[in-house]
Amino acid sequence: MNEVSHSLDRLAAATDRVLVTATALSDAQAREPSLLPGWTRGHVLTHIARNADGMVNLLRWARTGSQAPMYASAESRGADIEAGAGRPAAGLAADVRESAATLAAAAAAMPGDAWTTQVRALNGPAFPALGVLDRRLSEVEIHHVDLAAGYSPAGWPDDFLLEALPRVAESFAGRDDAPPCVVWAEDTKGSFRLGPEQAGPPPVTIYGQADDLLAWLLGRGSGARLTVAGGGTLPALPPWR
Repeated sequence: MNEVSHSLDRLAAATDRVLVTATALSDAQAREPSLLPGWTRGHVLTHIARNADGMVNLLRWARTGSQAPMYASAESRGADIEAGAGRPAAGLAADVRESAATLAAAAAAMPGDAWTTQVRALNGPAFPALGVLDRRLSEVEIHHVDLAAGYSPAGWPDDFLLEALPRVAESFAGRDDAPPCVVWAEDTKGSFRLGPEQAGPPPVTIYGQADDLLAWLLGRGSGARLTVAGGGTLPALPPWR
């Protein structure tokens, strides 16, 4: 499947980028805070590695037909991250590298028809196994920014932005806790409506580059470079989910 090969190439490139960042960290830097409250960079890197393990479980489910949870439980997921967070930087980077290689091997072993098998993550509805690759790419790209070690939303590839911005914006559509507004990506010319369904035009239009808009929606950016039509104030967003 060409789609699978393309997704694997994109994921490999994103993994290589995060490994460049991870291998440059000292032990002291690995214990410093990340952008995620309460997590060090070691927590983020351990999460990236354990997420790869979870994705392997889902691909095994799709390949064998034997249901396998992504994680045993939310509690065990959290415990595994906590247990690995304090390791030396070299061990953290090696864990990310080795778990990513295991995931790549699991993807290579997938028969073509297995990619359509429905699997399920820890939360949310079922989805085709092919979605594992896109979900993993998002995990790597977003959490690379969370390391706060030089990689920023400006580094997100254009193809990632073109896919992720509509998907993330759509997750705010119809939410009663989100402000009614339209976000307009000036570089990709895409517009997306947020907030509860209502008749008529939304009261607020927000303009910006795709990377700045996506970072704001994900809670990874302040929105300082975004513009509100008419000079209004940028509305507050609820957490992305």
